[in-house]
Amino acid sequence: MKAESIVGIVAGILTAASLLPQLIKIIKEKKSDDVSAGMLIVLMLGLCTWIAYGIMKNDLPIIITNAFSVTVNLFIIILKKRYSS
Repeated sequence: MKAESIVGIVAGILTAASLLPQLIKIIKEKKSDDVSAGMLIVLMLGLCTWIAYGIMKNDLPIIITNAFSVTVNLFIIILKKRYSS
């Protein structure tokens, strides 16, 4: 495997995992007031664009890691709506 592929996969995994601490905090505290809805929307648009790019380039690591990120982001959006005061 080429070094650039390894770097790309590691970057994708770290990016995909970046919102997990926020998701865990929301689940534990049952509060989401501190999470910016605007940030979530912009992030979701960016992730969907990355997925489209990955599809165009036929690059499975880009598609998979960003699809995981979209899933985490969707959970945060759902919990934000559920726990907002």
